[in-house]
Amino acid sequence: MSGSPPPPGGFVRRVGLFQATAINMSQMCGIGPFVTIPLMVAAFGGPQAVIGFVAGAVLALCDGLVWAELGASLPGSGGSYVYLRQAFQYRTGRLMPFLFVWTAMLFIPLIMSTGVVGFVQYLGYLAPGLGQTAGDLIGLGVIALVVILLWRGIEHIARITAVMWTVMIASVLLVIVAAATHFSPHMAFTYPAGAFNVTSNHFWLGFAAGLTIGIYDYLGYNTTAYMGAEIKEPGRTLPRSILLSILGIMAIYLLLQIGTLGVVDWHRMTDPDDIASSSVASAVLEETWGKGAADTVTVLILITAFASVFAGLLGGSRVPYDAARDRVFFRPYGKLHPRHRFPMLGLATMGVITAVGFLIGRHTDLATLIQLLTTVMVIVQALAQIVALTVLRRRRPDLPRPYRMWLYPLPSVVAFVGWCVIYGYADKNSPGRHPIEWSLAWLALGGVAFLIWARLEKVWPFGPKEIREETGAEPAGAVTATPLA
Repeated sequence: MSGSPPPPGGFVRRVGLFQATAINMSQMCGIGPFVTIPLMVAAFGGPQAVIGFVAGAVLALCDGLVWAELGASLPGSGGSYVYLRQAFQYRTGRLMPFLFVWTAMLFIPLIMSTGVVGFVQYLGYLAPGLGQTAGDLIGLGVIALVVILLWRGIEHIARITAVMWTVMIASVLLVIVAAATHFSPHMAFTYPAGAFNVTSNHFWLGFAAGLTIGIYDYLGYNTTAYMGAEIKEPGRTLPRSILLSILGIMAIYLLLQIGTLGVVDWHRMTDPDDIASSSVASAVLEETWGKGAADTVTVLILITAFASVFAGLLGGSRVPYDAARDRVFFRPYGKLHPRHRFPMLGLATMGVITAVGFLIGRHTDLATLIQLLTTVMVIVQALAQIVALTVLRRRRPDLPRPYRMWLYPLPSVVAFVGWCVIYGYADKNSPGRHPIEWSLAWLALGGVAFLIWARLEKVWPFGPKEIREETGAEPAGAVTATPLA
């Protein structure tokens, strides 16, 4: 989720195209596809749910082109908060990068909490008598175990990531191959009446919900943008890694979705009392290769879920740490554990929020949790970053741009509209949960936190602005600072 703190002498650019694409894909494909297929079917009301994954891919591709140009132009450590700082510093100082970190500290752990919810759901396949309270305690125990492991300073993180990648790929391929051996085109491509009636409000409500679930499944396509200082030839590698990872995951998701629909009756996925609604991959294996194979794949999915939460909190805890060291967030988040050298406060904060998000998801539903986390990230990261691209093109025409967005500004417009659809339909798709109001409340609270922080740091609006115009050709952290009144 964020670049590592620079070693003496700066980062080493050693991540090539293959590694960069694999990093993105490993972040994109965790527990998500195994828990969202029933949610997508419920949103659309039938096998036409495939539309949701395609729509999510289109939004991810268009938004990915935004990340591609910004990442290639400013290939340093930090990602979004660097882009937002560069674009909006002239008028609002450090407000926008601060708000990004503020919202990231909510939506990153909420993403991790969906993995824990999925873990407990699939555990329910192996332990059918698992009750609500027992599931809650197990989920909280998983989060505590992850934090404890990270707190002690885990070595050989690359090996853990490689194991996660291998197990995830094995899980997905086993489900796809199993579905292919017993695939029924009639089940996969028989749609209910009115399934494609685009004049009905029901279709567009389902489309907005499906788009939200779809983009949630693709999140992670921007991971290498946070590692720009470690990417070889970032002007070429970053854009290609983003596009290739999205296209690769889209192919995997479509095979998984269509294959599942060709084995398990979609009506079962909408029945809360059916195992297919909570552990659809296990249901596919049970229908095709039997209970033993289903149990084995379920264990692999549990490992995938645990590892994705582990890797997510490992990277997520570095976001406030990097920002604090770059003087765009509260200083205590920039401190490391004296012995194990990890960001203590960031990890502790995100661990607590992950636990709270998990309980919210358990006592409402997973769709509500996904709706909440996507709504929180829309304004400051998604929409503001699209605006930042245009602002930088106009204000910084001298900025080196080794990659320029294809068909500009069309992809930006499509991405902006897509994110607005997700945000605008959020309350309707989560009746009574008020995700829009909660996101605005969190943003307002972030504004108050910024004023407190700015007062302590004596920066705008309580001090001078510092204009840091990175050229993109300089090492991360090399800037030209000019105090302005």
